[in-house]
Amino acid sequence: MSLRYVATVWRSSFVLRSFVVLMLFLCPKPAELCKYFGVWPLARDLPATAFVARASYKCMQLRTRIHPALATPSDLAPEAAEAIADAINPLVADAFALYLKTKNYHWHMSGSHYRDYHLLLDEHADAIFAMTDVLAERVRKLGATTVHSIGEISRLQRVRDDDREFVTPLDMLGDLMEENKAFAARQRAAHRVCDEHEDVATASLLENFIDETERRTWFLYETVQGAERSR
Repeated sequence: MSLRYVATVWRSSFVLRSFVVLMLFLCPKPAELCKYFGVWPLARDLPATAFVARASYKCMQLRTRIHPALATPSDLAPEAAEAIADAINPLVADAFALYLKTKNYHWHMSGSHYRDYHLLLDEHADAIFAMTDVLAERVRKLGATTVHSIGEISRLQRVRDDDREFVTPLDMLGDLMEENKAFAARQRAAHRVCDEHEDVATASLLENFIDETERRTWFLYETVQGAERSR
């Protein structure tokens, strides 16, 4: 097969170009693919050609998910922005879900320590809610999109909802302690993603939020321990 013929077909066929880019992206040995189709000279620049094809495919895949009007420019690579958004958006959903769970317990608190627990959970809820806007806007700064609806939050959240009619005060505090502890661990995992892609700004935000989350865990733990010792 002559290269002139291949070049003519290449220029005239969008389907062929799309097929080759896809094959180079998927094929672990792109040079073997070229030899199979009898166009070995095209493989002289491989694996660089395959790398570019894979990168182009990933960028195209990412950009088709985002409306051009929302594609904020960033010096981070598109795949880095995508990976960070995929790590942060579930945290946004978790923050909304944990906020509502904390307010649920705040509203339905009972017992002899009602005032102290009621005010403690109100303080915690305010701190959690403050995370949502900061994290969501950070995702938008990277040119990705964040949560759009309650439905999307429910699909992304890892926080367990509690729809029970009545929960004892200590069960509420113990549940929130475990939720905050798990939330801190998930923030730490997202921090590792940011470190991998050298996103120091998002990592810096997460460091502060991890500290705040650990503070809530600490206060809840001591409150539960104090209540159990006083029984």
